[in-house]
Amino acid sequence: MIETSGPRKLGASARILATGSELFAKFGYNGVSTREIAAAAQVNEVTIYRHYACKHDFYVAVLESELQTVHLRGDLLMNIAEATDGRTAIARACELLEKTFMHSPKMLRLVHYGALELKEDFGPLLRRHLGELIEVIARYLEPWVQTGEWRRTNAKTAILTLISIVISQDSLQSVFFGKAFCPESTYAAFSNLVLFDRAAKEGPIASPGPAEIISDRIAEESAKL
Repeated sequence: MIETSGPRKLGASARILATGSELFAKFGYNGVSTREIAAAAQVNEVTIYRHYACKHDFYVAVLESELQTVHLRGDLLMNIAEATDGRTAIARACELLEKTFMHSPKMLRLVHYGALELKEDFGPLLRRHLGELIEVIARYLEPWVQTGEWRRTNAKTAILTLISIVISQDSLQSVFFGKAFCPESTYAAFSNLVLFDRAAKEGPIASPGPAEIISDRIAEESAKL
């Protein structure tokens, strides 16, 4: 029998969702049955199907409940807006992404399993819950593209790349190096790839600085958070 460390004083519906979240995160969609989840949640398997039409719908509900815990912090967005150079902007974007996505290892495991097992349902689900978040952060980094300090011409691509780095760096470094290094070294390597060498440019950048470009957006974006 699979055991969980989940709460036992919840109502049946909440207990089913909490137990499903824990076990799907450990074993994936195909690695655990609704019968095992029901036993761990101390309900009859039929009770699960009173709440969800099928196992697939149950899995989607679990993933959605975890994705709903992802929220942007306005203070960290402001830190990006106040950056004085592209390298600092990247470092602050990394800090925001770490604190946004790394608060729940369980959620990250569910996302990894979902990418493999939900197939065509996964993309729309992720875009629905994370699409606006990615758009907002990209708008805060776009000024560095406009000034020409970044090699990349698409801030959203840079954000998606950073998210990939943030959620996978520990596991990949452990696999290839035997241990995880400090994340700052990884972000520094990313910065070196993205940024132009400003000292090698001919003269200063003439276009408006990021602080000027972004100042009229701060109030609008903060109001949305």
